[in-house]
Amino acid sequence: MNPQKIYILGIESSCDDTSAAILCNQKILSNVVASQKVHEQYGGVVPELASRAHQQNIIPVIDQAIKQANIKKEDLHAIAFTRGPGLMGSLLVGTSFAKSMALALDIPLIEVNHMQGHILAHFIEEEDFDIPEFPFLAMTISGGHTQIVQVNDHFDMQVIGETIDDAVGEAFDKSAKIFGLPYPGGPLVDKYAQLGNPKAFPFPKPKVDELNFSFSGLKTSVLYFVQKQVKENPDFITENLYDICASLQYTIINILMDKLKKASKQTGIKRIAIGGGVSANSGIRKALKEGEQKYGWKTFIPKFEYTTDNAAMIAIVGYLKYLNKDFTDMSVGAEARMKI
Repeated sequence: MNPQKIYILGIESSCDDTSAAILCNQKILSNVVASQKVHEQYGGVVPELASRAHQQNIIPVIDQAIKQANIKKEDLHAIAFTRGPGLMGSLLVGTSFAKSMALALDIPLIEVNHMQGHILAHFIEEEDFDIPEFPFLAMTISGGHTQIVQVNDHFDMQVIGETIDDAVGEAFDKSAKIFGLPYPGGPLVDKYAQLGNPKAFPFPKPKVDELNFSFSGLKTSVLYFVQKQVKENPDFITENLYDICASLQYTIINILMDKLKKASKQTGIKRIAIGGGVSANSGIRKALKEGEQKYGWKTFIPKFEYTTDNAAMIAIVGYLKYLNKDFTDMSVGAEARMKI
Protein backbone atom coordinates (compact mmCIF):
# COMPACT_ATOMS: atom_id res chain seq x y z
CA MET A 1 0.00 0.00 0.00
CA ASN A 2 1.29 3.44 -0.92
CA PRO A 3 1.54 5.88 1.96
CA GLN A 4 -0.58 8.99 1.62
CA LYS A 5 1.14 11.76 -0.31
CA ILE A 6 1.51 14.77 1.97
CA TYR A 7 2.37 18.04 0.20
CA ILE A 8 3.97 20.76 2.33
CA LEU A 9 4.86 24.29 1.22
CA GLY A 10 7.91 25.64 3.09
CA ILE A 11 8.63 29.38 3.28
CA GLU A 12 11.98 30.75 4.47
CA SER A 13 12.63 34.48 4.96
CA SER A 14 14.87 34.77 8.02
CA CYS A 15 17.63 36.92 6.49
CA ASP A 16 18.32 37.98 2.89
CA ASP A 17 17.17 34.95 0.87
CA THR A 18 13.50 34.49 -0.05
CA SER A 19 12.84 30.80 -0.55
CA ALA A 20 9.89 28.48 -1.15
CA ALA A 21 9.91 24.70 -1.47
CA ILE A 22 7.37 21.96 -2.06
CA LEU A 23 7.90 18.63 -0.38
CA CYS A 24 5.99 15.38 -0.95
CA ASN A 25 6.51 13.32 2.21
CA GLN A 26 10.32 13.41 2.60
CA LYS A 27 11.14 14.18 -1.03
CA ILE A 28 11.73 17.68 -2.39
CA LEU A 29 9.80 18.51 -5.56
CA SER A 30 11.06 22.11 -5.80
CA ASN A 31 13.35 24.43 -3.86
CA VAL A 32 13.42 27.99 -5.22
CA VAL A 33 15.72 30.66 -3.74
CA ALA A 34 15.83 34.36 -4.66
CA SER A 35 19.05 35.93 -3.36
CA GLN A 36 19.43 39.66 -2.76
CA LYS A 37 22.44 41.33 -4.43
CA VAL A 38 21.61 44.77 -3.00
CA HIS A 39 23.64 44.12 0.20
CA GLU A 40 27.00 43.57 -1.53
CA GLN A 41 27.71 47.31 -1.87
CA TYR A 42 27.18 47.76 1.90
CA GLY A 43 29.44 44.90 2.97
CA GLY A 44 26.68 43.19 4.94
CA VAL A 45 22.92 42.67 5.15
CA VAL A 46 20.86 45.86 5.58
CA PRO A 47 17.68 44.74 7.43
CA GLU A 48 15.33 47.37 5.96
CA LEU A 49 16.43 46.60 2.38
CA ALA A 50 16.14 42.87 3.07
CA SER A 51 12.51 43.09 4.19
CA ARG A 52 11.57 45.22 1.16
CA ALA A 53 13.19 42.69 -1.20
CA HIS A 54 11.27 39.85 0.51
CA GLN A 55 8.02 41.69 -0.21
CA GLN A 56 8.94 41.87 -3.89
CA ASN A 57 10.16 38.27 -4.13
CA ILE A 58 7.76 36.21 -2.04
CA ILE A 59 4.84 35.85 -4.49
CA PRO A 60 6.95 35.01 -7.59
CA VAL A 61 9.11 32.58 -5.56
CA ILE A 62 6.11 30.68 -4.15
CA ASP A 63 4.41 30.67 -7.56
CA GLN A 64 7.55 29.23 -9.16
CA ALA A 65 7.92 26.56 -6.43
CA ILE A 66 4.33 25.36 -6.99
CA LYS A 67 4.76 25.31 -10.79
CA GLN A 68 8.10 23.45 -10.62
CA ALA A 69 6.54 20.86 -8.31
CA ASN A 70 3.80 20.35 -10.90
CA ILE A 71 0.99 20.62 -8.34
CA LYS A 72 -1.82 23.09 -7.66
CA LYS A 73 -1.99 25.19 -4.49
CA GLU A 74 -5.20 23.30 -3.62
CA ASP A 75 -3.11 20.09 -3.33
CA LEU A 76 -1.20 21.48 -0.33
CA HIS A 77 -1.81 19.89 3.08
CA ALA A 78 -0.07 22.56 5.19
CA ILE A 79 2.18 25.61 5.06
CA ALA A 80 5.39 25.67 7.10
CA PHE A 81 7.24 28.95 7.66
CA THR A 82 10.28 30.23 9.52
CA ARG A 83 9.09 31.94 12.70
CA GLY A 84 12.62 32.74 13.89
CA PRO A 85 15.38 33.37 14.73
CA GLY A 86 16.36 36.02 12.20
CA LEU A 87 15.85 39.62 11.14
CA MET A 88 12.48 40.83 12.39
CA GLY A 89 11.47 42.69 9.22
CA SER A 90 12.37 39.71 7.03
CA LEU A 91 10.58 37.21 9.28
CA LEU A 92 7.42 39.34 9.30
CA VAL A 93 7.08 39.06 5.51
CA GLY A 94 7.21 35.25 5.52
CA THR A 95 5.05 34.92 8.64
CA SER A 96 2.32 37.24 7.34
CA PHE A 97 2.23 35.60 3.93
CA ALA A 98 2.13 32.06 5.37
CA LYS A 99 -0.75 32.99 7.69
CA SER A 100 -2.74 34.62 4.89
CA MET A 101 -2.23 31.72 2.50
CA ALA A 102 -3.07 29.05 5.10
CA LEU A 103 -6.22 30.99 5.98
CA ALA A 104 -7.24 31.37 2.33
CA LEU A 105 -6.70 27.66 1.59
CA ASP A 106 -8.12 26.57 4.98
CA ILE A 107 -5.12 24.33 5.72
CA PRO A 108 -2.90 24.03 8.83
CA LEU A 109 -0.11 26.50 9.57
CA ILE A 110 3.18 25.15 10.98
CA GLU A 111 5.86 27.31 12.61
CA VAL A 112 9.48 26.25 12.23
CA ASN A 113 12.59 27.16 14.18
CA HIS A 114 15.23 28.09 11.59
CA MET A 115 17.99 26.32 13.53
CA GLN A 116 15.99 23.08 13.74
CA GLY A 117 15.61 23.41 9.97
CA HIS A 118 19.38 23.31 9.45
CA ILE A 119 19.60 20.16 11.58
CA LEU A 120 16.55 18.33 10.21
CA ALA A 121 17.54 19.05 6.59
CA HIS A 122 19.39 15.73 6.97
CA PHE A 123 15.98 13.98 6.91
CA ILE A 124 15.24 15.01 3.32
CA GLU A 125 15.40 11.84 1.24
CA GLU A 126 18.15 12.10 -1.36
CA GLU A 127 20.00 9.46 -3.37
CA ASP A 128 23.50 8.75 -2.01
CA PHE A 129 22.78 10.67 1.24
CA ASP A 130 22.19 8.77 4.48
CA ILE A 131 19.70 9.89 7.12
CA PRO A 132 21.32 9.95 10.60
CA GLU A 133 20.07 7.65 13.35
CA PHE A 134 19.40 9.06 16.83
CA PRO A 135 21.19 10.18 18.88
CA PHE A 136 23.62 12.29 16.85
CA LEU A 137 25.60 15.50 17.33
CA ALA A 138 24.79 18.39 15.01
CA MET A 139 27.16 21.29 14.51
CA THR A 140 25.28 24.28 13.07
CA ILE A 141 27.67 26.85 11.64
CA SER A 142 26.50 29.98 9.84
CA GLY A 143 26.83 33.76 9.69
CA GLY A 144 24.66 34.14 12.78
CA HIS A 145 25.12 30.88 14.71
CA THR A 146 27.72 28.43 15.95
CA GLN A 147 26.29 25.59 18.05
CA ILE A 148 26.82 21.96 18.94
CA VAL A 149 23.46 20.27 19.51
CA GLN A 150 22.75 16.81 20.89
CA VAL A 151 19.83 15.48 18.85
CA ASN A 152 17.97 12.68 20.65
CA ASP A 153 14.86 12.77 18.46
CA HIS A 154 13.35 15.02 15.77
CA PHE A 155 12.16 17.52 18.38
CA ASP A 156 14.27 16.54 21.38
CA MET A 157 17.38 18.69 21.00
CA GLN A 158 19.78 20.09 23.55
CA VAL A 159 22.39 22.79 22.85
CA ILE A 160 25.58 21.57 24.56
CA GLY A 161 27.92 24.25 23.21
CA GLU A 162 27.58 27.62 21.47
CA THR A 163 29.46 30.80 20.70
CA ILE A 164 29.71 33.34 23.50
CA ASP A 165 30.22 36.20 21.03
CA ASP A 166 30.58 36.11 17.23
CA ALA A 167 29.49 33.30 14.94
CA VAL A 168 32.00 31.47 12.77
CA GLY A 169 30.51 32.86 9.53
CA GLU A 170 30.99 36.37 10.88
CA ALA A 171 34.65 35.58 11.63
CA PHE A 172 35.14 34.48 8.02
CA ASP A 173 33.29 37.45 6.49
CA LYS A 174 34.80 40.15 8.71
CA SER A 175 38.33 38.80 8.32
CA ALA A 176 37.75 38.72 4.55
CA LYS A 177 36.78 42.39 4.75
CA ILE A 178 40.10 43.14 6.51
CA PHE A 179 41.83 41.40 3.56
CA GLY A 180 39.93 43.70 1.16
CA LEU A 181 37.68 40.93 -0.20
CA PRO A 182 34.05 41.69 -1.20
CA TYR A 183 31.00 40.55 0.81
CA PRO A 184 30.25 37.73 1.43
CA GLY A 185 33.92 36.93 1.91
CA GLY A 186 33.68 33.44 3.47
CA PRO A 187 33.46 31.54 0.15
CA LEU A 188 36.43 33.54 -1.23
CA VAL A 189 38.56 32.76 1.84
CA ASP A 190 37.75 29.06 1.24
CA LYS A 191 38.68 29.34 -2.45
CA TYR A 192 42.01 31.11 -1.82
CA ALA A 193 42.84 28.91 1.19
CA GLN A 194 43.14 25.93 -1.14
CA LEU A 195 46.03 27.70 -2.89
CA GLY A 196 47.97 28.74 0.22
CA ASN A 197 50.06 27.38 3.09
CA PRO A 198 47.83 26.80 6.16
CA LYS A 199 50.79 27.08 8.53
CA ALA A 200 52.27 30.28 7.07
CA PHE A 201 50.89 32.56 9.82
CA PRO A 202 49.95 31.10 13.22
CA PHE A 203 46.83 32.80 14.60
CA PRO A 204 45.93 32.29 18.29
CA LYS A 205 43.16 29.87 19.30
CA PRO A 206 40.90 31.25 22.07
CA LYS A 207 40.65 29.35 25.33
CA VAL A 208 36.95 28.94 26.06
CA ASP A 209 35.39 26.71 28.73
CA GLU A 210 33.57 23.47 28.02
CA LEU A 211 32.08 23.15 24.52
CA ASN A 212 31.55 26.86 23.89
CA PHE A 213 33.19 28.94 21.16
CA SER A 214 34.57 32.47 20.81
CA PHE A 215 35.60 34.14 17.57
CA SER A 216 35.83 37.84 18.44
CA GLY A 217 39.42 37.53 19.74
CA LEU A 218 40.52 35.74 16.58
CA LYS A 219 38.99 38.51 14.45
CA THR A 220 40.86 41.16 16.49
CA SER A 221 44.18 39.31 16.25
CA VAL A 222 43.76 39.00 12.46
CA LEU A 223 43.10 42.77 12.26
CA TYR A 224 46.17 43.70 14.35
CA PHE A 225 48.36 41.23 12.47
CA VAL A 226 47.35 42.60 9.05
CA GLN A 227 47.71 46.24 10.18
CA LYS A 228 51.22 45.57 11.52
CA GLN A 229 52.35 43.76 8.36
CA VAL A 230 50.86 46.36 5.99
CA LYS A 231 52.68 49.11 7.92
CA GLU A 232 55.98 47.35 7.15
CA ASN A 233 55.01 46.31 3.62
CA PRO A 234 52.03 48.02 1.90
CA ASP A 235 51.76 45.09 -0.57
CA PHE A 236 51.66 42.46 2.17
CA ILE A 237 48.03 41.40 1.57
CA THR A 238 48.38 41.15 -2.22
CA GLU A 239 51.63 39.19 -1.93
CA ASN A 240 50.38 36.81 0.77
CA LEU A 241 46.59 36.59 0.25
CA TYR A 242 46.47 32.83 -0.34
CA ASP A 243 48.63 32.10 2.73
CA ILE A 244 46.63 34.47 4.98
CA CYS A 245 43.35 32.86 3.90
CA ALA A 246 44.78 29.35 4.34
CA SER A 247 46.11 30.22 7.83
CA LEU A 248 42.79 31.75 8.93
CA GLN A 249 40.78 28.79 7.63
CA TYR A 250 43.18 26.30 9.24
CA THR A 251 42.78 28.04 12.63
CA ILE A 252 38.97 28.18 12.44
CA ILE A 253 38.70 24.52 11.40
CA ASN A 254 40.96 23.51 14.29
CA ILE A 255 38.77 25.43 16.76
CA LEU A 256 35.62 23.71 15.45
CA MET A 257 37.14 20.23 15.31
CA ASP A 258 38.65 20.48 18.82
CA LYS A 259 35.21 21.19 20.29
CA LEU A 260 33.55 18.49 18.19
CA LYS A 261 36.11 15.91 19.35
CA LYS A 262 35.48 16.97 22.95
CA ALA A 263 31.68 16.77 22.50
CA SER A 264 31.92 13.30 20.95
CA LYS A 265 34.16 12.09 23.79
CA GLN A 266 31.89 13.56 26.49
CA THR A 267 28.64 12.19 25.06
CA GLY A 268 29.99 8.96 23.56
CA ILE A 269 28.15 9.84 20.33
CA LYS A 270 30.06 9.18 17.10
CA ARG A 271 27.41 10.22 14.58
CA ILE A 272 28.21 13.80 13.54
CA ALA A 273 26.09 16.00 11.26
CA ILE A 274 26.76 19.55 10.08
CA GLY A 275 24.44 22.25 8.80
CA GLY A 276 24.27 25.98 8.09
CA GLY A 277 25.94 28.16 5.46
CA VAL A 278 29.52 27.60 6.67
CA SER A 279 29.09 23.82 6.30
CA ALA A 280 29.60 24.45 2.55
CA ASN A 281 33.27 25.20 3.39
CA SER A 282 35.50 22.64 1.68
CA GLY A 283 38.07 22.59 4.50
CA ILE A 284 35.44 21.78 7.14
CA ARG A 285 33.97 19.01 4.96
CA LYS A 286 37.45 17.53 4.47
CA ALA A 287 38.24 17.70 8.21
CA LEU A 288 34.98 15.89 9.02
CA LYS A 289 35.72 13.13 6.51
CA GLU A 290 39.18 12.74 8.09
CA GLY A 291 37.41 12.45 11.45
CA GLU A 292 35.77 9.26 10.19
CA GLN A 293 39.21 7.68 9.79
CA LYS A 294 40.80 9.17 12.93
CA TYR A 295 37.99 8.86 15.47
CA GLY A 296 35.63 6.26 14.01
CA TRP A 297 32.91 8.85 13.36
CA LYS A 298 30.03 8.45 10.94
CA THR A 299 29.58 11.89 9.37
CA PHE A 300 26.57 13.42 7.63
CA ILE A 301 27.27 16.31 5.27
CA PRO A 302 24.28 17.87 3.48
CA LYS A 303 23.94 18.69 -0.20
CA PHE A 304 25.19 22.21 -0.94
CA GLU A 305 21.67 23.49 -1.69
CA TYR A 306 20.55 22.58 1.86
CA THR A 307 23.44 24.34 3.61
CA THR A 308 22.50 27.97 2.97
CA ASP A 309 19.12 29.36 4.02
CA ASN A 310 16.51 27.50 1.97
CA ALA A 311 12.88 26.47 2.26
CA ALA A 312 13.47 22.74 1.71
CA MET A 313 14.75 22.47 5.31
CA ILE A 314 11.67 24.37 6.53
CA ALA A 315 9.38 22.06 4.56
CA ILE A 316 10.92 18.88 6.03
CA VAL A 317 10.39 20.19 9.58
CA GLY A 318 6.84 21.06 8.51
CA TYR A 319 6.28 17.50 7.31
CA LEU A 320 7.60 15.97 10.55
CA LYS A 321 5.40 18.33 12.59
CA TYR A 322 2.41 17.59 10.33
CA LEU A 323 2.72 13.87 11.19
CA ASN A 324 2.53 14.88 14.88
CA LYS A 325 -0.40 17.25 14.17
CA ASP A 326 1.76 19.99 15.71
CA PHE A 327 -0.03 22.97 14.16
CA THR A 328 0.24 26.68 14.89
CA ASP A 329 -2.45 29.11 15.94
CA MET A 330 -3.20 32.09 13.64
CA SER A 331 -2.23 34.48 16.45
CA VAL A 332 1.45 33.47 15.98
CA GLY A 333 4.00 36.26 15.51
CA ALA A 334 7.59 36.34 14.23
CA GLU A 335 10.37 35.99 16.84
CA ALA A 336 13.79 37.52 16.16
CA ARG A 337 15.36 35.41 18.92
CA MET A 338 14.39 31.78 19.42
CA LYS A 339 16.11 28.95 21.19
CA ILE A 340 16.22 25.37 19.87
